[in-house]
Amino acid sequence: MTSTLETPKPFTMDRLLFGDNQFFGVNHMSEEKARAQAMRFQDISAVQAVLDAAYDEGVHTFMCTTHDRIALVCDHVRANPDRYPEMTFFPGMPYAHKYANAMTEDGPLGAIKRFLPDGGFLDAAMRGTRSLARKDIEGIVTLLIDSEMKMFAGLRTPVIFLQNVVVDLLLGLGFDDAFRIFDEHVRGRYGAEPGYITMNTPKLLDVLERLGLENPVICSNINKVGFRMSGGIEGYQQLLATRQFRAIAMSVFASGAIPPAEAIEWVCEQPNIESIVFGASSRANIASTKRLVDQYWPTA
Repeated sequence: MTSTLETPKPFTMDRLLFGDNQFFGVNHMSEEKARAQAMRFQDISAVQAVLDAAYDEGVHTFMCTTHDRIALVCDHVRANPDRYPEMTFFPGMPYAHKYANAMTEDGPLGAIKRFLPDGGFLDAAMRGTRSLARKDIEGIVTLLIDSEMKMFAGLRTPVIFLQNVVVDLLLGLGFDDAFRIFDEHVRGRYGAEPGYITMNTPKLLDVLERLGLENPVICSNINKVGFRMSGGIEGYQQLLATRQFRAIAMSVFASGAIPPAEAIEWVCEQPNIESIVFGASSRANIASTKRLVDQYWPTA
């Protein structure tokens, strides 16, 4: 990671990104499958084996939460730079359960010490103290971003995401200025592009444009059956055709409701989509998705 005050140039994203839902028991259609995946990936070596398979199939960008166990993946990649010369992380924050668990295990002070960035203890402590004393939301937000980014030190993180649980809450509350704070801190401190995960791209894009945050990176559900697409397929297609933003499509298979070839073909026909993020538990499924994307979305 880098620290710069300059606005970074737009980063060229890979067309296919690998997600981490399957590693933490997230499946929107089947609780039974989610439990089985959670059991399988309790061992970090099983997680790393799937990531290695994705990397070897040419999927070099890992779009991940800031779950504690992702820190082990980061440690492994840092320790093996020759094995992963093109490995790129797209962190998504915050991972709320992490904070709740830390409070339970270590208490309030222990939780704060656990998450403070190593290189800026005094700066972080001062920012936190001033923020609480003056109710300075900006200081609190930037402190939390820095704590989440601690595990990615020294790794390539050209895009940093705000998770949909926060994005959509902020939209609902009308706290638009939080998006400006996130944008400025991610660009200024990490030299990265801010990204936003949401269940409501139309509303988010309206807010970001009103704030002057141009051509934002937005990740949202985009699939043929409208699965979890707030506003419907037609609304998203109109946005993709007429508005300026960098779209990442997730849930393209609608949790298995759409046959893979049909799902990929439809998504690749949509305008203005820069990347697709998907999850898989086996090398065969990873290779199959990669082949489909190469088939329906050939490079120029």
